[in-house]
Amino acid sequence: MVTNERQEIFRALADPVRRALLQSLWSGPKPVGRLAARFTVSRPAVSKHLKLLRDAGLVSEERRGRERVYRLETAPLAPVGEWITALSAVPRRRVRSAARRRRRPTAEERPSAWRVW
Repeated sequence: MVTNERQEIFRALADPVRRALLQSLWSGPKPVGRLAARFTVSRPAVSKHLKLLRDAGLVSEERRGRERVYRLETAPLAPVGEWITALSAVPRRRVRSAARRRRRPTAEERPSAWRVW
């Protein structure tokens, strides 16, 4: 079951603008004006996206005079990464167990080239 905390993170990651904002912050903290300049959406729209990211715990905000500087917070992403890693491992286990369950064909079922004379 996905916790409320993870649901907030997944909601935040669902939007391509918010993912791009997180990617912009990967290289280091940036003021909101510098972040907003990279997008075609309005500055108030970028601020709303940043608020949602902040509420999910994915970014932190620091006021420096009149400027707001945002920083990426990677710790909340760890459980999401673990979940994705676990999920990606499931098909491999299923394939291996299915391969183990296969039975060998009987002599009559084998193609004639397989039969030993």
